[in-house]
Amino acid sequence: MSWLAQYNYWVVIVLMMTGFYIVIASGNLVKKLMGLTIFQTSVFILYISMGKVRGGTAPILEPDIDLYSNPLPHVLILTAIVVGIATTALGLALVVRIKESYGTVEEAEIQQKDNDQC
Repeated sequence: MSWLAQYNYWVVIVLMMTGFYIVIASGNLVKKLMGLTIFQTSVFILYISMGKVRGGTAPILEPDIDLYSNPLPHVLILTAIVVGIATTALGLALVVRIKESYGTVEEAEIQQKDNDQC
C-alpha cells in the first residue's frame, strides 16, 4: 500500500502538528484559540476517516448489500463540532474580557502586568 493511498491520515498529521505548533509557539491568545481549532479539526477528520469503510454504504437494510459504513463516528463528530464551536465562542469571549482588563492579548504582557500588580 502506497503512502499516497492514506493521504487523509497525512492531512490529519499535518493539521494536528500545525495546530499544536501554533498553540506552543504563539503568545497571542487569539492565535492560540485558532491553533486549538485547527488541532480539533484534525481530530474530526481522523474520526470521520476511520468511520468510512471502503465499498460500504449507508446503514440502510437492503437485501443486496452486505457491507455498511459505521455511522457512529459521524454522529459523535457532529456532537463534537457543536461542543467545539461553543468552546471556541467561550474562549473568544474570555479573550475579549482579558483585552478589556489588561489592554492586550499577548500572554507575556498579561503576565508582566500581573507580576507588577503583586
